[in-house]
Amino acid sequence: MAQALSPEPHSSARQSRPGWWRTARDFITSYPYLIPVLFFFVGWQLLPIVQSLRLSFTDDRFLDNQAPNWIGLDNYRTAIQQGLFWQGIKRALIFTAIFIPGMIFIPMIAAILVDRVTNNKVATVYRIILLIPSMIPAPLIFVLWVWMYDNYIGPINYFLVDRLGWFDLANAPLWLENNILIYFSIAFMEWWWGLGYHTMFFLAGLASIPRDLPDAARVDGAGEWRMFWGITIWRLLPIILVLTVVRFGSAMAVITEYIIMQGFDRNSSTYTWTMYMYDEAFRTGQQFRGYAAAIGWLGALFMLVVVAFLFYIFRSRD
Repeated sequence: MAQALSPEPHSSARQSRPGWWRTARDFITSYPYLIPVLFFFVGWQLLPIVQSLRLSFTDDRFLDNQAPNWIGLDNYRTAIQQGLFWQGIKRALIFTAIFIPGMIFIPMIAAILVDRVTNNKVATVYRIILLIPSMIPAPLIFVLWVWMYDNYIGPINYFLVDRLGWFDLANAPLWLENNILIYFSIAFMEWWWGLGYHTMFFLAGLASIPRDLPDAARVDGAGEWRMFWGITIWRLLPIILVLTVVRFGSAMAVITEYIIMQGFDRNSSTYTWTMYMYDEAFRTGQQFRGYAAAIGWLGALFMLVVVAFLFYIFRSRD
């Protein structure tokens, strides 16, 4: 019996080993698995960020054979003094203000409607249908919507002019040429494209709400509208915060859609700060990459300030 209760021969040795040894052992056995992730993070994320920061303090020109000179904050001063940069920030904010509400509330409403479906097979079909647009590659999306918005052969204007008779060819909406309509045109395309993806976020949030809460509210006589504002919206605040922050960044930094749908016209409402940065880096003159990097960092810092404010607005009040 005494033999059965005696400790294992190696247990006392393990207990006597110092804490640093156990830490080193855990590091050796666990952390090497992170090496591939760290390799790609450093090579594809960290180094480009550091390189762009370094370029922003130089007069680097891509088509200049001379080595770039260190000029300190001159690029930042020039960008801040340029009205085109601040006009680009303003244009990006206008698009973002149009884009984000639809990207939040439309998927939220779709998720609530799908969540109310009691038949699991029917609900699965709805989910698949909503996800179809998000599976289409970006180039096909852009080609599709440029054709749909075409002034003469696009199906949208064909329906409005030839079928409904609300317009004629002389006053039909110029979806990609009017400086105001193009904001809504691109935003609507993005809403449709991301509807299923964002709906899944809200469905996950709705699944985390205890079912006894709405049941108790119904017993107390609360309707759907009151339950939405009293229970659902507050439980979905973390989802709203994540989507707002992520989509704020993507909306402020839109560039591909602007290039494809309206090009590099500096008088266009889509010539935002990202277009200005791209224009300076790759298209104009000697391609001032140092100045373009400074524009990019100023835009990024502006977005970080707004994101910090969003975190404050959506902070937990429990």
